[in-house]
Amino acid sequence: MKINWKQKLSSRKFWAAVAGFVVSVMIIFDADATSQERITGAITAAGTLATYILAEGSTDKAAIENKDE
Repeated sequence: MKINWKQKLSSRKFWAAVAGFVVSVMIIFDADATSQERITGAITAAGTLATYILAEGSTDKAAIENKDE
Protein backbone atom coordinates (compact mmCIF):
# COMPACT_ATOMS: atom_id res chain seq x y z
CA MET A 1 0.00 0.00 0.00
CA LYS A 2 1.58 3.25 -1.17
CA ILE A 3 0.99 6.53 0.69
CA ASN A 4 0.23 9.56 -1.47
CA TRP A 5 2.37 12.09 0.42
CA LYS A 6 1.45 14.93 -1.92
CA GLN A 7 -2.20 14.50 -1.02
CA LYS A 8 -1.44 14.06 2.71
CA LEU A 9 0.78 17.14 2.95
CA SER A 10 -1.79 19.33 1.23
CA SER A 11 -4.60 18.21 3.54
CA ARG A 12 -5.84 20.64 6.20
CA LYS A 13 -7.15 17.66 8.15
CA PHE A 14 -3.66 16.15 8.24
CA TRP A 15 -2.11 19.35 9.61
CA ALA A 16 -4.91 19.75 12.16
CA ALA A 17 -4.26 16.17 13.30
CA VAL A 18 -0.52 16.83 13.57
CA ALA A 19 -1.11 20.00 15.60
CA GLY A 20 -3.63 18.23 17.83
CA PHE A 21 -1.27 15.36 18.48
CA VAL A 22 1.72 17.58 19.25
CA VAL A 23 -0.26 19.83 21.60
CA SER A 24 -1.70 16.78 23.36
CA VAL A 25 1.80 15.43 23.96
CA MET A 26 2.90 18.85 25.21
CA ILE A 27 0.00 18.88 27.67
CA ILE A 28 1.02 15.44 28.94
CA PHE A 29 4.51 16.80 29.62
CA ASP A 30 3.12 19.96 31.29
CA ALA A 31 4.27 22.49 28.69
CA ASP A 32 3.06 26.04 29.26
CA ALA A 33 0.29 27.57 27.14
CA THR A 34 2.63 30.00 25.38
CA SER A 35 4.80 27.15 24.10
CA GLN A 36 1.71 25.26 22.93
CA GLU A 37 0.50 28.31 21.01
CA ARG A 38 3.88 28.84 19.37
CA ILE A 39 4.21 25.21 18.33
CA THR A 40 0.66 25.18 16.95
CA GLY A 41 1.45 28.34 14.99
CA ALA A 42 4.61 26.80 13.57
CA ILE A 43 2.79 23.62 12.52
CA THR A 44 0.00 25.65 10.92
CA ALA A 45 2.53 27.79 9.05
CA ALA A 46 4.34 24.69 7.78
CA GLY A 47 1.05 23.20 6.62
CA THR A 48 0.10 26.38 4.80
CA LEU A 49 3.48 26.54 3.10
CA ALA A 50 3.39 22.87 2.07
CA THR A 51 -0.11 23.26 0.65
CA TYR A 52 0.91 26.36 -1.33
CA ILE A 53 4.05 24.73 -2.74
CA LEU A 54 2.19 21.58 -3.80
CA ALA A 55 -0.66 23.58 -5.35
CA GLU A 56 1.74 25.80 -7.31
CA GLY A 57 3.67 22.74 -8.45
CA SER A 58 0.49 21.15 -9.76
CA THR A 59 -0.49 24.37 -11.52
CA ASP A 60 2.93 24.69 -13.15
CA LYS A 61 2.87 21.05 -14.23
CA ALA A 62 -0.56 21.46 -15.82
CA ALA A 63 0.58 24.60 -17.64
CA ILE A 64 3.62 22.81 -19.06
CA GLU A 65 1.54 19.83 -20.17
CA ASN A 66 -0.99 22.13 -21.89
CA LYS A 67 1.81 24.02 -23.61
CA ASP A 68 3.25 20.76 -25.01
CA GLU A 69 -0.10 19.79 -26.55
